[in-house]
Amino acid sequence: MPTTRSERRRTTRSPSRAAALLAAYALLGWLLPACSLLEDDAPAEGTAAATAAMAPADVVAGLQRALRRRAEAVRTGDRDAFASGLARRAPRVRAEQLTYFDNLAQLPIAKLGYSFDRRNIVRRGDAYWVVVELTMQLAGYDTAPVVSHDRFLFRPAPRDDRRMLLRSTTDPAWEAEHDVRPQPWDLGPVEVRGGYGVLGVFDRGSLPAAAGVIASVEDGIADVSAAVPWPWRRTVVVYALSSTAFLDRIEDLPGGDPERLDGVAFPVPAGPDGGTAATRFALNPRMLDRPGPERDRLVRHELVHVALGERDDHAPVWLSEGVAEYVSVRPVAPADRVVAQAALERAVDGVDGLPTRGSFTDPGEEPVVSYGLSWWVCEYVAGSFGEPALWSLLDELATEGADETDVLRRLLGLTPEQLADRAARLMVATFVPEVAASSGPSGASGPSGSGAR
Repeated sequence: MPTTRSERRRTTRSPSRAAALLAAYALLGWLLPACSLLEDDAPAEGTAAATAAMAPADVVAGLQRALRRRAEAVRTGDRDAFASGLARRAPRVRAEQLTYFDNLAQLPIAKLGYSFDRRNIVRRGDAYWVVVELTMQLAGYDTAPVVSHDRFLFRPAPRDDRRMLLRSTTDPAWEAEHDVRPQPWDLGPVEVRGGYGVLGVFDRGSLPAAAGVIASVEDGIADVSAAVPWPWRRTVVVYALSSTAFLDRIEDLPGGDPERLDGVAFPVPAGPDGGTAATRFALNPRMLDRPGPERDRLVRHELVHVALGERDDHAPVWLSEGVAEYVSVRPVAPADRVVAQAALERAVDGVDGLPTRGSFTDPGEEPVVSYGLSWWVCEYVAGSFGEPALWSLLDELATEGADETDVLRRLLGLTPEQLADRAARLMVATFVPEVAASSGPSGASGPSGSGAR
């Protein structure tokens, strides 16, 4: 099955999605401070804006104290203090939140804090909904704090109305409208294990595979660092869970179906101003039962995306995925390297161009064909022009607005069609030399795939 990364934020959003995000940012005071999304939440006695404006000063102060205490309890590992901020009459929420605390206690948290805009406080009877901004940074893994948002319900303590207790962190309608995407530690119990440069997030079902996964990622970091010519942090957070629930929540998941992906690398945004705090990757649960060369190659593939980070955001998908495949097979002996049969059959039949973006995600396009051809485009470039030419190609095509045809002509002296054809010929010559000896992929007599231009 193909391996890939989630499309970064260069993906064009639909008008409705963009409008929802714009409104969400307005709600939090990032844009158009006078705007609000509280209309649907307004109590009967007034408008949403009036409700926010009428939030009493003592309520605001109580919420601030509650969130400060919550953050301090997490930072200091004080479970009792954390529990004291939870409503006792909500046992399910209390249990979920204590699990959340136990999850965070395993993470190397460098920064953690909560804040809110008082305009986004909405009263519901004797309780208050508030949109909360969480800022959290993992030491050694995030280059900047990660900012996320949620909606909390607080209620005054029974015998001290100045003290606010957390009653709920779940508002499905609001979360769906505002595209809230929780992390594994938000969703249920996790088990965190560390290695050299690796932070692995597992659960009870996947924990038996933890040692093998961590070792594979450690080795992969060394292998990828030896191949990628640019500096990177050489650290990564990997999610290796026993279900695909988290995979299904990744934004712009390629193909939209987690079952079709063996693994996926995805950017973690730093906040509304843009930028990426980290690139992490997640494994499909089925890969936990496949230790050895197959999983190691997948891990290296995803680590290439981590190492490149935002560097290849604007590169064509065939190049960013092809480079990941090219690097992932470097530690594999040439005699042991394999390519998907469907890709080889397409190469034998002949190709008429480089893979398109859609061909990597559309099941009808057989994504494995695109991955295979992209890999061998990179093999052809590195073998014919030298490996530095491959990295130069990535550097040039990753420039926003770069013209693919112009860059290929200038650096390689080839059109996209010629490059695809020669890569296919090289693939055939490598895996079925008897076919290449009698005819090229297009059926005409051609070179046997020596890699020569």
